Amino acid sequence: MSSHAVPATLRPVAATTSTPVPPTPSAPAPSPSPTPSKLELALKAAQQRQVLAPAQLAARIELAEDGIRSALTPSSRLPQLGALEQAAYIQLVARPDWQQSVLASLQERLRPIAQANLSAGTELAALNSPVPELPHWQVQPPPPAQDLLNYYQQAQQVYGVAWQYLAAINLVETSMGRIHGLSSAGAQGPMQFLPQTWAHYGQGDVNNARDAIPAAARYLKAHGAPQDMNGAVYAYNPSDHYVRAVTLYTQQMQSSASAFYGYYNWQVYVSTTSGLAFLSGGFSN
Repeated sequence: MSSHAVPATLRPVAATTSTPVPPTPSAPAPSPSPTPSKLELALKAAQQRQVLAPAQLAARIELAEDGIRSALTPSSRLPQLGALEQAAYIQLVARPDWQQSVLASLQERLRPIAQANLSAGTELAALNSPVPELPHWQVQPPPPAQDLLNYYQQAQQVYGVAWQYLAAINLVETSMGRIHGLSSAGAQGPMQFLPQTWAHYGQGDVNNARDAIPAAARYLKAHGAPQDMNGAVYAYNPSDHYVRAVTLYTQQMQSSASAFYGYYNWQVYVSTTSGLAFLSGGFSN
């Protein structure tokens, strides 16, 4: 359809006069709305996540953490609980002024759990500066949870690296393998290897979790694991923020193996200079 105005038409001439009435101009057709950019859509998707008051945040954390750790929770419920858990901590990390009151209102047995997840999220926020544009990633479903657990535990048996460390690194690096694409440094695969590092420690396909997870264990072992896990994790990514975040998530899974299922269902968010962006499954840029 043309965007130009429709030509004006003449009104009927009144019978009592021979003077024609001036034509009435038609209003121009509205310009088509610009198509939202991928960044705008991702920002909107994040904004649509429910914003909660402090008391609601505390209730949401209790619901999620209890449900994730309960043997009575059906597996079909875990994705929702993981999403609730993640969203609550994202909001709480962004509101330091709420943190103490929310933690104080939690049941005492849940406070250490919430504090650990909150602290880990704060460390990662300090590690990752906001980016001006969305990264060139694809977001795809991760391998099945049981497959990942098998890969972690097999690597633990061979290399002595606790499986929970491998899971925590997998979580922090690519959200359990959801993120497909190069990092800003050129690393790739679910455990994020640089090409030269993969050439030394990798076997098989860097983009396949079955091959990448044992390669990560080999790397950690070569750099001091399991005796010096802080040093090994620092070698993996030389940042104290990174080491503390990975260690905190690891400790949660060591305290309760069920914590893994919450983290497994965490989704992909990116901090941009325009705000927090949510990258849903199927996203491609």
